[in-house]
Amino acid sequence: MLDNRYQRGFSTKTLAAMNDPRVKQDERGYYIMSLSENSKVHFEDYYHFLELAYYRAQAEKSALVDKIACTPTNHVETISYYRARAVIVDQLTKAVLRFYTDSSTFGVVMTPWCFGTVVLEKIEVYRERISRGEAEDPNIPEYPFYVIRYIDEIYRSTLLDLFDFPESAFQMRWQYSELLKKYSKILTGITGSLQSVLSMIKSYGS
Repeated sequence: MLDNRYQRGFSTKTLAAMNDPRVKQDERGYYIMSLSENSKVHFEDYYHFLELAYYRAQAEKSALVDKIACTPTNHVETISYYRARAVIVDQLTKAVLRFYTDSSTFGVVMTPWCFGTVVLEKIEVYRERISRGEAEDPNIPEYPFYVIRYIDEIYRSTLLDLFDFPESAFQMRWQYSELLKKYSKILTGITGSLQSVLSMIKSYGS
């Protein structure tokens, strides 16, 4: 259980009762081959990783609240830096809780690096929503320019710190959205080619 409040989506008891060929067991416990990477991921290791990330994020958020409270209000850029970091921490926390408690699909079970790139992209998308005024965030002041700028500058390094990852962790992106983008481009190209062929056929028939 996470923070004495959140239950694992797939507990050992649940996995033991499953009759699913995707769930296997070895001397280290139950595992699955992840959907995005086809890598062996032990459920116990996966949830332990999420728990560590969650508690690091909680400690960081508490420290940021104290730093913001102790910083003079006229130190706009310093406060904006802290607020930007708080945005990143909050998004990480939300992602951890969602994946930790999800029991609807094995797709949420993945390697740490893969999960890291999922969060990375979520922050990129969220940053765009903030810049367009589509997201209301308690960390964002009335004029978010400096906060957005700092998010751009620090979100990768902040996630590397919180996950305790090396810099190479974000060199590859394996999450589904990246794959969907890839196949979407392919399908768009096929659709365009078909339309061209149909236009040619119509022109010959007229």
